Amino acid sequence: MKDVERPLEPTPKKSAKKIVKTKTPMREQAPAERIHNFNEVPFGYTDEQAVAEAERCLQCEKAFCVEGCPVNIDIPGFVRLIAEGRFVESLTKLKEEQALPAVCGRVCPQETQCELRCVLGKKFESVALGRLERFAADYGQIHGGEVAPKMWPQTGKRVAVIGAGPAGITAAGDLARWGHEVVIFEALHLPGGVLMYGIPEFRLPKEIVLHEIDSLKKLGVKVLVDHVIGKTETVDDLLKNGFDALFIGTGAGLPMFQGIPGENAIGVFSANEYLTRVNLMKAYDFPRHSTPAPRARNVVTVGGGNVAMDSARNALRLRAKSTIVYRRSRTEMPARIEEIHHAEQEGVVFHFLANPVRVISDDRGRVCALECIRMELGEPDQSGRRRPVPVKGSEFILPADTVIIAIGNSPNPLVPQTCPDIRVSKWGTIVTDPETMATSKPGVYAGGDIVSGAATVISAMGQAKKAALAIHRYVMGADPPGYVTPRPAEGMETNGETGSG
Repeated sequence: MKDVERPLEPTPKKSAKKIVKTKTPMREQAPAERIHNFNEVPFGYTDEQAVAEAERCLQCEKAFCVEGCPVNIDIPGFVRLIAEGRFVESLTKLKEEQALPAVCGRVCPQETQCELRCVLGKKFESVALGRLERFAADYGQIHGGEVAPKMWPQTGKRVAVIGAGPAGITAAGDLARWGHEVVIFEALHLPGGVLMYGIPEFRLPKEIVLHEIDSLKKLGVKVLVDHVIGKTETVDDLLKNGFDALFIGTGAGLPMFQGIPGENAIGVFSANEYLTRVNLMKAYDFPRHSTPAPRARNVVTVGGGNVAMDSARNALRLRAKSTIVYRRSRTEMPARIEEIHHAEQEGVVFHFLANPVRVISDDRGRVCALECIRMELGEPDQSGRRRPVPVKGSEFILPADTVIIAIGNSPNPLVPQTCPDIRVSKWGTIVTDPETMATSKPGVYAGGDIVSGAATVISAMGQAKKAALAIHRYVMGADPPGYVTPRPAEGMETNGETGSG
């Protein structure tokens, strides 16, 4: 994200006030307690704490925080309403642009988006915008008073949405409000996508996701589960069977592996499979739920992103010693700072500047150890991070009976493979117009990880909102009723020709 030249002391809308330099702390479970349960770690703000934090906002004339939000939330507006104690109205303001505030308030990387742009953060700690977003959403759900969005007259147009993840939910919500009949086709047995199968219960309680799905159904959206587009039907079938347009939000669910010797041993899991077993299929609650979790004593997770943190912290809660191997230093880890901090608090062991070279198995073909090599940082690569280089002769062995590979995912190839008219990049991402999210096939749009490669929940939602707008214009030949051109926002780029690398 490009930095922006701005004054350190902007002219606020209100009279000058005493500035509180640090964020209002948020209570959370003690590490020694939470490693024995799957309950959510942070408890959230009380009413008083939320008001205190909201009052830190400068209410800048030029709200740089909004420019860092991929879905153009009126951040000063919803924060001001919290400061005034108007909590339900704050949620209503959020939901003007944000379909999943309870989700994004918990899992989005605010520190690299809206909070990074906060003017207060240039001298002190930025306003805790994510915590405030979570507070408003939770308040509405717990205390009631959530205001149903305005619905416009039915248009008679039908739109199919493939995938019930963050992108599909967002596109479906906007299109339904604008009067279209929307049907979501979801391959799994529960909607929610990565929110259900990928992000752990202790970071995102599933009842929150199901609440948002229920809200979507109240708008008239029909959700069909166990429906694999590309197998049961194709894109062409849907368009022939009465749908006027189609949105693809199938995500990046194809796991990547390192290709090292022994990687096919029993006990090597992709993070996708491991997290899906635990989160979606409740493996931690076996035998009450029928999917067992791997019974492991030493779990080694390879990777440095949020998925690696999720996997390693899940392993701890399943009573294993949990280790992370990451080829760069702590500074270069792409995971959220909060997630790294929580993992360290809980006792995850980190081996930085190390990379696996071989999975060692016993005579039964089961994992018994992981051979790694020390790394050192060389010149920066295309990501801007220094490239890790092996240190000759520095190999070492880590005991392991389970290895989880969490080094990234590729786009789900099923839909593009069964619709040759849809153009894909060499990385397997769907190529779209960056302004409309239109694919090479007329009437078909796409957004989220299937376009950008594995990215964030909020960036997927930003792309989905652009696609929904373009779909409405495509089927109606006009802007949606009451539509106002949003302020420019960052974080909504697509890969276009270049893919995600």
